[in-house]
Amino acid sequence: MADIQSDFARSDAYLAALIRDVRDVPAADASAAMGRRSFFKLAGAGAAGLVLGFRLGDVALGGDAAFADETAGGKDQAMNAFIRIAPDNTITIYSKCPEIGQGIKTSFGVIIADELDADWKHVVVEQADINPKVYGSQGAGGSTSIPRAWDQLRQAGAGAKAMLIAAAARQWETDASEITAQDSVLTHAASGRSATYGSLAAAAAKMPVPDPKSLKLKTRAEYRLIGKRYRGVDDAKVVSGQPLFGIDVQRPGMVYATYTKCPAAGGKVRSFNVDEIKALPGVLDAFALDGTGLMIEVMPGVAIIAKDTWTAFQAKDKLTVDWDLTAASNDSTSHFSAEAKKLATNFPEKPDDNVGDVDKSFASAAKTVEAYYEYPFAAHVPLEPMNTTAHWHDGVMEMWVPTQQPDRGLPLVSKVAGVPQEKIVMHQTRVGGGFGRRLVNDYACEAAAIAQKVNAPVKLQWTREDDFAHDFYRPAGYHQLKGAIDTDGRLDAWHEHFITFTADGKKEATGANLTDNLKYSIKAPNLRRAKTMFPLRIPTGAWRAPGDNAQVFAAQSFMHELSLASGRDHVEFLIDAVNREVPELAPKDPSVNFDPERVNDVIKMCAEKAGWGRKLPNGRGLGLAWCYSHAGHVAQAVELSVDSDRRIRIDRIVVVLDVGPIIDMAGSEAQAQGASTDALSTAMGLKINIENGQVREQNYNAYPILRLPFAPMTIDPYFIQSDHPPTGMGEPAFPALAPALGNAIFAATGERVRRLPLRDLGYSLAI
Repeated sequence: MADIQSDFARSDAYLAALIRDVRDVPAADASAAMGRRSFFKLAGAGAAGLVLGFRLGDVALGGDAAFADETAGGKDQAMNAFIRIAPDNTITIYSKCPEIGQGIKTSFGVIIADELDADWKHVVVEQADINPKVYGSQGAGGSTSIPRAWDQLRQAGAGAKAMLIAAAARQWETDASEITAQDSVLTHAASGRSATYGSLAAAAAKMPVPDPKSLKLKTRAEYRLIGKRYRGVDDAKVVSGQPLFGIDVQRPGMVYATYTKCPAAGGKVRSFNVDEIKALPGVLDAFALDGTGLMIEVMPGVAIIAKDTWTAFQAKDKLTVDWDLTAASNDSTSHFSAEAKKLATNFPEKPDDNVGDVDKSFASAAKTVEAYYEYPFAAHVPLEPMNTTAHWHDGVMEMWVPTQQPDRGLPLVSKVAGVPQEKIVMHQTRVGGGFGRRLVNDYACEAAAIAQKVNAPVKLQWTREDDFAHDFYRPAGYHQLKGAIDTDGRLDAWHEHFITFTADGKKEATGANLTDNLKYSIKAPNLRRAKTMFPLRIPTGAWRAPGDNAQVFAAQSFMHELSLASGRDHVEFLIDAVNREVPELAPKDPSVNFDPERVNDVIKMCAEKAGWGRKLPNGRGLGLAWCYSHAGHVAQAVELSVDSDRRIRIDRIVVVLDVGPIIDMAGSEAQAQGASTDALSTAMGLKINIENGQVREQNYNAYPILRLPFAPMTIDPYFIQSDHPPTGMGEPAFPALAPALGNAIFAATGERVRRLPLRDLGYSLAI
């Protein structure tokens, strides 16, 4: 039992580090100092034209020479670079990070093309393979892809343009400062000469690589491409069903696999009906794996190898496994909920945060408010179930993986397969949804372990039921809150007991920590927060806007309760609270970009656009909330009506974001609308129940993700663009929707929503 507990803790420590890695990277990190060895030219010659690569960090072993032999002679090595310019003026840009539906494959192309002054009509964007030595970090999570890569990509475009201009200046015997670039053409106005990038590419490849510090990057006023609307570079392929995703991969001679693990986390295989399974038509093999005992790698289970997916699934249905449950989870969500309610008012002796004098504030308060909030476990279950194709051949593990964190996956596969990382070739496929689930590479590790026992390429395909049963869930949370209002109607004290989970008895399980983002928004001059942790065996992980995704519901709903108690306008109350000077609650990390002025702006614009303050008919309500999440400042408003049968009709959602300059307006609007819809879906109906360590919900029929007829007809996104470095779009528009929804329900009905999902309270959405 102790060993299993240790394994859970090790898994959780890994995930916690991963969450920190993808959540806490500020935009400023992308502007770190860069030497000439960090800005390198991948040698270009012949028909390949100019091939330029650029990355942060001085880890290009051997400097430029390490890559010269790979690209010399016109060999196509564009996967090791960001830009390739062909003689016909086609510009191929390689997107280094996974495309999971968030649109960065388009945005990365736009960022590079703008600094390059390329003609977008002649730009092709391709997915780069996984090569951290060339590209650096290649993950996608925590809305960090653009903040991490912003300066890196801009300097790649500007550097390539500088080399093209240098080549033209030499040919035309003129000064480079006299040459202008636009739409993939260089022009020397004084002489009337011009040339396409394609015609100069071979000569440009011979130019010295510019010092990154010498490059003049564009100001926001100089952008020609950034900020416009774009059709996604893969849209036509997606809607026409072309094979882009991991589930689409086909290889010559490929076989197909399923992998069945214990329904209760931590269980092991004693035996299974191996002879019966192997005798089934189309089944090629069946065997048990002991695994590594780590959920982020390979847990014990049974692999079935078959001629096709259908045959493998049919055999899986006939599988009978005798599970050893000695060390398996017996977690119960109903027990957690009941125990949390009992413990809520028993505040721990040692607080995590203790600012000012909370007891004195409550003793002198004009009004106090108390409330208990609760939200459930939730699953990711993206549309594309987990899968990986792996081929163990010639001492090389070659893989096709729909992952969010390939650079995290490489060392894990290396460990599981006992193969050096340089012997792993990982091809990044398009990802059919991630939401944090594919930050973990367990399915890739399983595929590698299976591939070493199969003399052919093998596609491991999880079923939908596998996805539900073996997720890294968003943890539930329970909040006992008490607030004090002073005689001026201002927030004076905040007292919070957060009941959450631990995997090792020492620290919070992944995703179960009390988010620091809320301290910046609460800004009570007297604040005390503490936590109680229940032991948990079920694995948890990052789930869209980790921590903020549910905790903002409790905090911003309670802020509405406090504003009502104060007798002040809610918007006025929120703005007053966030602008309080409480030095102890200010960000200690100078890279954290939280800014009360930016909060003021998004709240005020959201209130204006939503028509805050107007009188609404009975049964209608308007709610507003805001959050600081993943470096984005966001406010959301929901206008709705509720009928006598508790059917909610969403009339309009307004979302206002300050995430710096927008790269692709169409993609950003889609992200704001998609996150708002996802948040509505989650608040209305999503809940995972666990009993005896097993997840009750096994498919979408029991986990009612929002269907199209119930989706809001009007979601209006607005952006406050600024000169701040851009931050991500995937998470920030999610957290504030649920409290805005709950506040609107209160305005319409007088009933306070303190528990999610709303379907448990009898609410439903009207068509």
